[in-house]
Amino acid sequence: MVYGLTIGQAAAFAGVTVKTVRHYHRLGLVDEPERDGSGYRRYGSSEILRLVQVRTLAGAGVPLAEIGDLLDADPERFASALDDVERRLTERIEELIARRAVLHRLASGDRLLLPERACAALDRLAELGFSADYVALQQEALILARALVPEVFDSFLIQLEHQLGDPEYVELVKRCQEAESWDPHDPRLDDLASALSSMVLANRELLSMPAEFRARPDAATRYGLINHHREEQAPAAARLNELLEANLRAAGLDIPRQ
Repeated sequence: MVYGLTIGQAAAFAGVTVKTVRHYHRLGLVDEPERDGSGYRRYGSSEILRLVQVRTLAGAGVPLAEIGDLLDADPERFASALDDVERRLTERIEELIARRAVLHRLASGDRLLLPERACAALDRLAELGFSADYVALQQEALILARALVPEVFDSFLIQLEHQLGDPEYVELVKRCQEAESWDPHDPRLDDLASALSSMVLANRELLSMPAEFRARPDAATRYGLINHHREEQAPAAARLNELLEANLRAAGLDIPRQ
């Protein structure tokens, strides 16, 4: 009776391929058994055990280059080495999760240009029933704000989050959206601007501009690029914005003039 397994049988018992067994041999992780009288290498229980140990550690993420020393280590050093492997795996997992998040944001187009908090506000807009065009416009405005007035971006975001938590304000903004199809001289725009300015002024503290922004020689230009973005596509929206700014200036707010 021939004792021992062929390389194919050993590989199958250990749950790896023959190619993998040979690779382990080349790396010195598993010694090659002696050949029998027929010239075949015969794998005994010791080789199978070693194959299973190597396969298990490799499957757990231990680099092959470290497995040999690890298997020959005493229990204390073995445990310490595994802790180190776990730490590195955790770091790698966190890195992969971060990369996956970037891929998801890339799939959402320009959202890669915004922080998670701003993306959450945009998602909230969609949940509240705002049209895809309106959400896209707000996304563009946020991107412009972050690039052109980074010192104001956080307060701008706080203001948006606060507004999205106010059902009356949300309904009013939806009416403003509907008004974009009106004639720019429609008198109802005055009423809308009045209602909108009253709501905005109710939280006046959210409207303050930091001194850093005020000190910019081109502050008005930057403000205009953001606040009047795409107005040329909706004359009624431009008129509504003009009326709103006039109301806010009348209330004492220092709104930049372009």
